[in-house]
Amino acid sequence: MKKKTIWTIAVIMGMSFVILLGLQLTYIQEMANMKKEQFDESVNRALYQASRNLELNETLRYLEKDVNETERRAYVKDSVGTRSGQANDGTVQYSHQYSVAGKDGTVYSSFELKTMATKPINVPKAMILRTDRNSIDEASKSLQEIVKNRYVYQKALLDEVIMNMLYSASDKPLKERVNFKILDQDLKAELMNNGINIPYHFTVSTQDGREVYRCPDYTDQGAEYTYSQVLFRNDPASKMGVVRVHFPDINSYIFSSVRFVIPSMVFTIILLVTFIFTIVVIFRQKRYSEIKNDFINNMTHELKTPIASISLAAQMLNDESLPKSGKMTKHLVSVVSDETKRLRFLVEKVLQMSMFDRKKASFKKKHLDLNEMVESIANSFTLRVEHTGGKVYVDVGAIDSAIYVDEVHFQNVIFNLMDNAVKYRNPDKPLDVYLKTWNDERYLYLSVRDTGMGMRRDDLKKIFDKFYRVHTGNLHDVKGFGLGLAYVKRVVDLHDGDIKVDSEQGKGTTFTIRLPVIRDEE
Repeated sequence: MKKKTIWTIAVIMGMSFVILLGLQLTYIQEMANMKKEQFDESVNRALYQASRNLELNETLRYLEKDVNETERRAYVKDSVGTRSGQANDGTVQYSHQYSVAGKDGTVYSSFELKTMATKPINVPKAMILRTDRNSIDEASKSLQEIVKNRYVYQKALLDEVIMNMLYSASDKPLKERVNFKILDQDLKAELMNNGINIPYHFTVSTQDGREVYRCPDYTDQGAEYTYSQVLFRNDPASKMGVVRVHFPDINSYIFSSVRFVIPSMVFTIILLVTFIFTIVVIFRQKRYSEIKNDFINNMTHELKTPIASISLAAQMLNDESLPKSGKMTKHLVSVVSDETKRLRFLVEKVLQMSMFDRKKASFKKKHLDLNEMVESIANSFTLRVEHTGGKVYVDVGAIDSAIYVDEVHFQNVIFNLMDNAVKYRNPDKPLDVYLKTWNDERYLYLSVRDTGMGMRRDDLKKIFDKFYRVHTGNLHDVKGFGLGLAYVKRVVDLHDGDIKVDSEQGKGTTFTIRLPVIRDEE
């Protein structure tokens, strides 16, 4: 698949996931706003009804008090009480005389209303002693007139009571007018009637802000969302009260309606992350595939030369028409031997990396001297470096140079670093290679510095990756498979060391290996 196609699919899918996630977030926000508006409306409605109930209760209380007092006074004034029955039976009899007369003064009917009450049960008993002088209809009309007059009297009495209440109630302090326990019950009942059943806290204060009451379990949590309602709103402004209510769990209540969306958002995010990871893996695999193809091409190119040389030498040995002197035979055998060694070396490089791809690798470690190893390898590489017009410089300054390593593999590490220096030399100037050892209290150091072409910063991050090769403009001008430095990094890591690289393009490269110092056990 082409890279452009992968990028197109990635962009489309990425935008789809982002838009889907954005829609979910928008939906959650809209649902939360709607829930908040409904909550505000319900709370305000509940507070208004609780305030109205408070005013109604106060009105009812004053009406009952004043009406009872007025009725008592009227009852005592218009009634004549006589006792009947036994002396100690507690019975009281009240007698009322009523008559029905016309406009000319003629008396049509008269009757006596007797009311008996006993103190234990206060059950009134009444009887009418009637003396008929005319028709019952006239008596009924006259009774209706009496009831009407009684209604007018009671209405006027009620108006008087209300006027007295308006003036007397507002004069009392707010804490005497409000029963806070009943107010709390009303708030709870009205909130539940409006579908709100969550904890709340409330305070009651005067219009000027002086706090009169605070609920026992009051906390400030959620106080930023406070709902207020005026109490006794028809009273003078100085006599009004204010009840303020807030809900500690308001956020949980509001977002409870959108909790079902959260799992879908989580799964969407998981899918988005998985998709991004998949795209990264696809590009990585594509890059790895390209590097692998490059490796195969380079390996084929590397193997073709020794195979061709061996094949040619074999043909010459088998060709009977060619004179075979001892010198020629020796030369052909030498060619076959050298090219065979070269093939073996190339195959070993591939097998080495195959071995180090496994989690476990077997080493035959032994105590060696790093200074001696460096000097030996420098001598063997002197001819190759001098062939470029340069020179190998050795500075073995390490005092404690003992190392515990696999000899073959660690020698290969140094060989690979020096071979890299020769491969990536600057063709326009001689190559100089500097080998140096030193140590401190904890670590032993080895550096391999060259004056080659150097590397870019982008290459420095990748040079230890398997199959990665620094490009020099020509694919095959530098021989190799991109395995050498990966092998070096692996070997150093398995010896509990580390390696770092510093390079500047056009000036050269320095590899520094750090190994732990071997302490003698006492």
